[in-house]
Amino acid sequence: MKKIRAAVVGVGYLGRFHAQKYAQLPDCDLIGVVDSNPETGERVAAELATRALADHRALIGEIDAVSVVTPTPTHFGIARELLAGGAHVLVEKPITETPLEARELIRLAAAQGRVLQVGHLERFNAAILAAEPYLKTPRFIECQRLAPYRERGTDVNVVLDLMIHDIDIVQTIVGAPVSAVDAIGTAVFSDALDIANARLKFANGCVANVTASRVSMKTERKLRLFSSEDEAYVSLDLQQKVMTLIRKRASSAVPGELPVTIEEQSFDPGDALKAEIESFLECVRTGQPPVVGGEAGLRALETAIWITDQVRHTS
Repeated sequence: MKKIRAAVVGVGYLGRFHAQKYAQLPDCDLIGVVDSNPETGERVAAELATRALADHRALIGEIDAVSVVTPTPTHFGIARELLAGGAHVLVEKPITETPLEARELIRLAAAQGRVLQVGHLERFNAAILAAEPYLKTPRFIECQRLAPYRERGTDVNVVLDLMIHDIDIVQTIVGAPVSAVDAIGTAVFSDALDIANARLKFANGCVANVTASRVSMKTERKLRLFSSEDEAYVSLDLQQKVMTLIRKRASSAVPGELPVTIEEQSFDPGDALKAEIESFLECVRTGQPPVVGGEAGLRALETAIWITDQVRHTS
């Protein structure tokens, strides 16, 4: 089997992890890394026994697949040039700054016959994957994503930085268009939104309440879902990889006992980033569509922008 020639553009905090995964995979050759900071690029290249390049354009013709892990405002320009140069592209979320840019990447990838995948990493979370059979016909969903404040990631607001993960998951689970958005939020430490809450109403009647904060004292990633068809309540701890499934049963003869069964399962943490990259490379090899394609990235981006606009209108 011919090895896939891969590279990473942007090897800061997250991009370095991308480069490590490519370097570890036996069916892949990490051809090189690119970073706007030459010292960062050289350091990661030395760590992984590859080349540091000064410009992503130098990769064109030398690679089959590439991760773009740069600040959001640069996603479009870099991904467009690499797609046009014949590379398959995994671009970190959010896909681009604007829906217009996202649509152009989707069009270009299709025209070039190349894979365009978006880095919505939670799709590869062990708890999400295990819970898929129970995430059907939802009527109400609640998501909380909390994190301490860090300078990294503040090139975008908290909706595009953190909440967009849950937007993508919720829209995938519900499978219907968003019909209305009510949202509030505020800046705390940065110049953009640092905490936000959105209530999403879907065309099929489902409602989702989504909260994201990057000014919390703790890290928390939880999703709760109620399905009326199965009369089931699913609680997922995406951080600890735990699923609690609560189902209705026949009434108990014991006074005060709730007529429910409660099951709790813990899952191996796994390596979501490795799984994401392996899935990307499998799509490169086979031509099958990615788990999170450009259209999914666009859909999440449009809703995130809608939420951001609603916050501005209510402020």
